Amino acid sequence: MKQLIQRYQLASVLLLTILLVVVLPLTLDIFRLNLVGKYLCYAFVAVGLVMVWGYGGVLSLGQGVFFGLGGYAMAMFLKLEASDPETTKIQSTPGIPDFMDWNQLTELPLMWLPFKSLPLALILVVVVPMALAWLISFAMFKRRVGGVYFAIITQAVALILTVLIVGQQGYTGGVNGMTDLKTMLGWDIRTDSAKTILYFVCVALLIGAILLCRWIQTSKLGTLLLAMRDKEDRVRFSGYDVSNFKVFTFCLAAGLSGIGGALFTLQVGFMSPTLVGIVPSIEMVIFAAVGGRMSLVGAVYGALLVNAGKTLFSESFPDLWLFLMAALFIGVTMAFPMGLAGLWEDKIKPWWKARGAARKAYDDKLVAAKTAPHAAAMAATPAPTKPDAPLHGQRA
Repeated sequence: MKQLIQRYQLASVLLLTILLVVVLPLTLDIFRLNLVGKYLCYAFVAVGLVMVWGYGGVLSLGQGVFFGLGGYAMAMFLKLEASDPETTKIQSTPGIPDFMDWNQLTELPLMWLPFKSLPLALILVVVVPMALAWLISFAMFKRRVGGVYFAIITQAVALILTVLIVGQQGYTGGVNGMTDLKTMLGWDIRTDSAKTILYFVCVALLIGAILLCRWIQTSKLGTLLLAMRDKEDRVRFSGYDVSNFKVFTFCLAAGLSGIGGALFTLQVGFMSPTLVGIVPSIEMVIFAAVGGRMSLVGAVYGALLVNAGKTLFSESFPDLWLFLMAALFIGVTMAFPMGLAGLWEDKIKPWWKARGAARKAYDDKLVAAKTAPHAAAMAATPAPTKPDAPLHGQRA
């Protein structure tokens, strides 16, 4: 049974891969494909929420913080590349980003120096969100702060970081964020070919993230996470440090969110504080809820569905799209509490099994009907009799 479940889950990952690698690139133009690539960046956050919320039992309403940190880490490298002395020679201080010059900074701040190197910037895309996640989760979980209190704290962190980014305009670009991001190591990321390449890079990393999380789920750690979610005290009394498991899953989700934020910056070409606050963080939870908070693949479909609906409604009904999005979310969650994955498990899969069983019973009935006359004829035919055996001493 376990092997059957694993085959089904791998088949769902394979189907998703075919959809993202073959079907969508062949059917969508480059503009729509780039939109799908942007949606898949949010899917990294949704996959992380499956681990921390679905398996770890910890609801975080501040995942936009880690998404934004990863995005800003990539944007800082791209902004430094776009701010070379030749390009910024008209500024009062050439060689620094334009918003720093506008705010009368005369040299590059110390915290910006590591982002001159692309390898170091890529490392910081993951390390910075995970470091903040470790600081928050270690402080909270070691004191057994969880449930709604932890969710409120993560919301407060999202609000604080948004205010900090907006307030420190000379260091972060303020409310406008970081814009005019054009090249990465001289490679123009605005061209159609670059957008296509970035889309496939995003798909490859997302599938890798799903497989990594699936490996964790099937390991002993995944079993302990489920046990911790359902019976935390029993796991603690068994000698395990529950807080370490929560810290691990929270940091894992933060790292995945940082990767999604960096890919978002590359594909869209900017990063702003509007992607860090409370509202985008709650939207990211909706992605996981619609797709199914226990399904890694379902979370990806949830991110695609919600964002596609958001784009469609905003284009077709610019005055009503927020209400339509709210109706979509409420309708899905009321009709399918476990999301799209729950719809498959509770409705479609049992129907498919029942249909297969009915078809098998019908085929067995046809076979029995065809073989019945032959069996009756065989029963009516008398069996051949053997001649009597000769008596002792007589010839046959």
